[in-house]
Amino acid sequence: MSMFETVSVDDVPENAAILDVREDDEWAVGRASGALHIPLGQLPERLDELDPDTDYFVICRTGGRSLRAADYMVSHGYSAINIAGGSGAWLESGKPMEADGGAEPTVK
Repeated sequence: MSMFETVSVDDVPENAAILDVREDDEWAVGRASGALHIPLGQLPERLDELDPDTDYFVICRTGGRSLRAADYMVSHGYSAINIAGGSGAWLESGKPMEADGGAEPTVK
């Protein structure tokens, strides 16, 4: 099993590269501001879109999919840090979020 770090939303640096691995409908209603979006199911075929020299903080809704994504990424030579609690914890902490169409961000 690959080794990677898990951090709380409070430990994510302000200008971190955030990778959101949720589905399109979840992404549309609310996401960390500036995040990159690659759904977990598309990660194997889109992995080359990521920079292997970048530390990616991986997020999903609650932490399960991001854990699997981080494990996959690290096993393929990428740097990935799992965000514990996911987008729900991100929203609750008051971290910057955005949504499609300028709507009030939420977590689905």
